[in-house]
Amino acid sequence: MASENLTRDEARRRASFLSTDSYDIRLDLTTDERTFRTETTIRFSASAAEATFLDLLAEEVQEIELNGELLEDPASRFDGARVRLPSLIEGENEVRVLATGRYMNTGEGLHRFVDPVDEEVYLYTQFEVSDARRMFACFEQPDLKATFALTVTAPAHWRVISNSPTPAPSAAAEGTATWAFEPTERISTYLVALIAGNYQGGTGEVTTRDGRTLPMGVFARASLAEHVDAQNIIDVTKTGIDVYEEAFDQDFPFRKYDQVFVPEYNMGAMENPGAITYVESYVFRSDVSDAIRERRDLTILHELAHMWFGNLVTMRWWDDLWLNESFAEYASTLVSAEATRWTDAWTTFALSEKGWAYQQDQLPSTHPVVADMIDLEAVETNFDGITYAKGASVLRQLVAYVGRDEFFAGVRAYFTKHAWGNTELTDLLTELEATSGRDLGTWAELWLQRAGVNTLHPEIERDGDGTVTRFAISQTAPEEHQTLRPHRLQVGGFRLQGGRLVRTESVELDVDGELTEVPELTGRRADLWLLNDGDLTYTKVRLDEQSLAIAMEHLRDLEDPLARTLLWSAVWDMVRDGELPSRRYQQLVLAHLTGEGSSSVVRTLLQQLEVVAGPYAAVDQRALRTAQAATAVWELAEAAEAGSDVQLQLLETFARLARTEEHRHTLEGLLGGTITLPGREIDTDLRWKLVISLAVLGGIDTAGIDEQLAADDTQSGRKHALTARAALPTEAAKAKAWRRTVEKDTLANESITAVILGFRRVVDDSLLAPYRQRYFEALTRVWAERSNEIAHRIVAGYFPHSYGGPGVLDAADAWLADAEDAPFGLRRIIVEGRATVARQEKVRAADLP
Repeated sequence: MASENLTRDEARRRASFLSTDSYDIRLDLTTDERTFRTETTIRFSASAAEATFLDLLAEEVQEIELNGELLEDPASRFDGARVRLPSLIEGENEVRVLATGRYMNTGEGLHRFVDPVDEEVYLYTQFEVSDARRMFACFEQPDLKATFALTVTAPAHWRVISNSPTPAPSAAAEGTATWAFEPTERISTYLVALIAGNYQGGTGEVTTRDGRTLPMGVFARASLAEHVDAQNIIDVTKTGIDVYEEAFDQDFPFRKYDQVFVPEYNMGAMENPGAITYVESYVFRSDVSDAIRERRDLTILHELAHMWFGNLVTMRWWDDLWLNESFAEYASTLVSAEATRWTDAWTTFALSEKGWAYQQDQLPSTHPVVADMIDLEAVETNFDGITYAKGASVLRQLVAYVGRDEFFAGVRAYFTKHAWGNTELTDLLTELEATSGRDLGTWAELWLQRAGVNTLHPEIERDGDGTVTRFAISQTAPEEHQTLRPHRLQVGGFRLQGGRLVRTESVELDVDGELTEVPELTGRRADLWLLNDGDLTYTKVRLDEQSLAIAMEHLRDLEDPLARTLLWSAVWDMVRDGELPSRRYQQLVLAHLTGEGSSSVVRTLLQQLEVVAGPYAAVDQRALRTAQAATAVWELAEAAEAGSDVQLQLLETFARLARTEEHRHTLEGLLGGTITLPGREIDTDLRWKLVISLAVLGGIDTAGIDEQLAADDTQSGRKHALTARAALPTEAAKAKAWRRTVEKDTLANESITAVILGFRRVVDDSLLAPYRQRYFEALTRVWAERSNEIAHRIVAGYFPHSYGGPGVLDAADAWLADAEDAPFGLRRIIVEGRATVARQEKVRAADLP
């Protein structure tokens, strides 16, 4: 309904005469499997006797009481999204709403899950951006902060967790109990949390800077609890608290810190104060690469940073969402690099996070870092690589621009001045200007309020022995976003010495405008020159002809891992821009991959290998290129160190790339035990990856998949089985997958994604060709009938990037022309999908001999 989409103007209007004090929320979770009872009492002040509304998404409203008076015909005041209130009293007001809430299986609101292992019920909330209203009536906007006191009735054997410390329960009806939580600190509605069920795990404590003992818990479903490494998670958290308290000069703001891994989760994690929720794939029941372990630790530190930046101080409206996420991304990477075992965290950031940002920033849908969030629909749409990765990259450039000491001095002043309040970007910039002495107005306009990524090119002239006679840096901008920016960066020079590429030259400078001369490098020599050495700024870089040739030949010989990663990024950008054939990048990865020591870099390079061997390969060469890549990766896996991280990643990549009859026999041998790799056990999750790849090749049937499921009838096993069945190379399997996700609405969020992943796994693209037209015909209906999360999963997941064949660009153009009035979020997915296919066409054209 239209009223679900709260606008920024409506929120500002409401906040202009309202201020909230407290919420008392009473929930009965024992009613039935579909609904729950929710009763909310809100105390607030009004500076004017005006009518207003509460936000609520519920089945039914039974009672509305305003200032002691029951309002007649409450159903007529509720349109499914808003509860209309008559004129308020100028001064103190109190409203109470009794309603029937609805459990969700979409990962939004109050999500309900039944564990197939033991039939236990698990609940958790996910409220960002605007789904607190799915559990209780509220003023759903971040600048109306309040305290929240929850009283929850639930099965007596459950663990019930919220933002405040969990109280001892009191007995209720037979088999049930009631937990009455103390009020929270002043927080926004989207940060309220409830996690309830038979969650198990471990506990510990941390001593904060001010001497408090901070209780900690790490929990997951009972059937997964044995795999929860609680002490490691607590240790990482303690490291983060110690660093953040000193860096921010603010004690940890809350009274406890629980971290819970929850089922069917939509994101990586959510920063609910004192009650963090994480995606369950971060509970490792099988061996995983260090890249994934590093990502989990980074996520832990990211959410922890939000306790200060986002929770203690919160954005006034969602225009500044980027600042919450970007700061947490920057701070967590900094702590990872300087205080944990992941000392190469900035290398990971350069290749994966910034790679995501560069990709997003070159789509037609790119937007300024400070996006114009006119309403909730705009907010939902702009949770993307600009909000997270580009924003964090720009913050890193800001730190280089103002100085690290000055940056954190400004951050400390910001927290001191605005603790427990709401702010806008200008509030932070004011403090940074004061501590750095720099005027940041122009900087903010160019970096934060304009879209697009620049490209820096070296212009080098040398004499006969290679000595630089002139060095300059030119800057260009894309045609669509003609903005040139100031960059604080380093230029590095590297020379071949004893078979190694060693940095011998370095200069730090400011680059601005179309051309910047670098006289400091005149008279110096290097075999390879690298712009943005150290990765201080956000920009694409190019290599001069000599440096590119040296990089292609000696990439593995470069000692500095971050500089090596920046070269990988530069060459990858050339491939994506059609300046270097993708087959050259495939050769580069296979020649130099084993020279990489970072698990995260290996992971990204293997992902890029799959792209250049698949959708980026010339069409008539794709089958051969993919098969060649699979064979080469398998040979590398056989030669890898026994039981090593890289061996595992190579094996998993081989399974995804496998195409030939020989590859199928290898997968069958690995699954059956007749083929082995030294030190490598085929554990539960690896076994499923082999099964899914066999399904793609027709090497296993439904009965075989059922047999595998019988050995692992868990939530994870059921999702893998859904993927495997959808991956079978038959028309019937694809039709069933489409029907279960697009035409029916019975599967939960993660199960839908599992089916889509299998549907898209094909050797022969013609198997999916009939679905191109069906896809475009179904778009409007799916978007209208499903929740935002489910609609996005279906529309983005089924876009015919690889299986559309000739004509997908025309089909997308025709739909966009016919659906000019379609919701912005829906059109954006189609625009981005079309742009992805257009880039593939460009890259494939450059790959032709």
